[in-house]
Amino acid sequence: MDDNIIKIPESQKTLTAGKLFYNWFAANIGIMGFVFGAMIVSYHLSFFQAMIASLVGALSFVIPGWVAMIGQKEGVTTFKLSRAAYGTHGNKIPNAIAWLNMVGWLAVNVITGTLLLVSLFKVINVQKSAVTTAIALAIFGGLVVLSGLLTEATLAKIQTWLSWIFGVLTILILVLFLAKANWQAAVSLPAGSWITGVLPAVSIVAAGSGISWSMAAADWGAYVTAQTKPAATFWNTTMGGAVPLFVLMAGGVLLSTIEPTLATTGDPFGVMYAALPTWIGPIYFLVAAGGLIPQCIISFRSARINLATIGINVSQRTSLTIHGVIVLAIPIYVLFISGNFLSNFELFLNFLGICLASWVAIFLCDNVMFRSGGYAIDLLVSESSTHYNWRGIVSWVIATVTGFLFTNNAIWNGPFAHGIFRNNSLGVFVSAVIAIICMLLWKVAVPSRKVA
Repeated sequence: MDDNIIKIPESQKTLTAGKLFYNWFAANIGIMGFVFGAMIVSYHLSFFQAMIASLVGALSFVIPGWVAMIGQKEGVTTFKLSRAAYGTHGNKIPNAIAWLNMVGWLAVNVITGTLLLVSLFKVINVQKSAVTTAIALAIFGGLVVLSGLLTEATLAKIQTWLSWIFGVLTILILVLFLAKANWQAAVSLPAGSWITGVLPAVSIVAAGSGISWSMAAADWGAYVTAQTKPAATFWNTTMGGAVPLFVLMAGGVLLSTIEPTLATTGDPFGVMYAALPTWIGPIYFLVAAGGLIPQCIISFRSARINLATIGINVSQRTSLTIHGVIVLAIPIYVLFISGNFLSNFELFLNFLGICLASWVAIFLCDNVMFRSGGYAIDLLVSESSTHYNWRGIVSWVIATVTGFLFTNNAIWNGPFAHGIFRNNSLGVFVSAVIAIICMLLWKVAVPSRKVA
């Protein structure tokens, strides 16, 4: 996309609210939702508490819904809108982090899809080898890269068909899981703490769903037809992501009663496969791999948009080549050279969630507090005289650093990561809350005569 084009031309606004729904539905119908459900139970929650955590976590998609609605109103993609809150130069850091996040998770999904295809080959008696792994990578990675040649309208049609195909097959697998689930064990789960159990469970789901997807929301909302009501854009984005995620997480809660290792295993797909009848094996692996493709399509498209917004202006072919090489190079390294790279890489990407939570909180606060009359084009163009909006930049730095201070994992131990903040994703919420507080303080303490 040309960085000099700020508002999407009317001729390119071809998406309807229904197509938005299918887009986000397809991206969240993958059976990883079952793993989210099992992770929620691992916080020692009752069935009722687990359902509440699943529902609230899924409803974090109100954030992408809100961002998509702003994108439609302005006809501008996500990180071009973000220039108003941070300035054209100040915006480049969160913009670059969002690009890294998209490319990184895209590579992780390609790796996962490749491994699933290799597992599918084994089901049909084709044993794993370097050759079969290379073939699986060429198939899955090739499909993702080729999606970059398609228009928004074509991608929307593909997402619609993927929603129906993999939605129906996933529901079939869900029914089989539910038929085998130990309902008595599920409803008999003892209650856990609402503070140290439910809240961290919600934070994990929100960090991996609504917050992560918020950076791509306006990239689709900007292409919605002018005739579509903004409320329809909001609700179709929100419910398109929340509905399948909640249903699958509920299934994961029940599945954990018969496969307790689901939340902690390094091979969740293998654990779920073991819980199914043998005859559905090939369909299961096809659904597991196919469910990743819509996520990859969204990530790939937004990564290319973000690269242009940062200021790296290259042709569509060059952009496609750059991202294609990265998307294939990382899986090649992981699959053929280093077997332990993936876990550390995912930890790195989890750090980015804190940065993005504070970014989206500031973006939305800026919209509510200072953009009631809409966005001034002179703040969004790359040659804008407002290079740095210190209100957004300072708030983002303070919020992000604070989030890290309350976070710990295998390679980082924040000094305040104790008690309810230990070994969970609450640092993401801390980052967002501090960002909101900082923006409120700016609004009260430094009222500006002219909005920048």
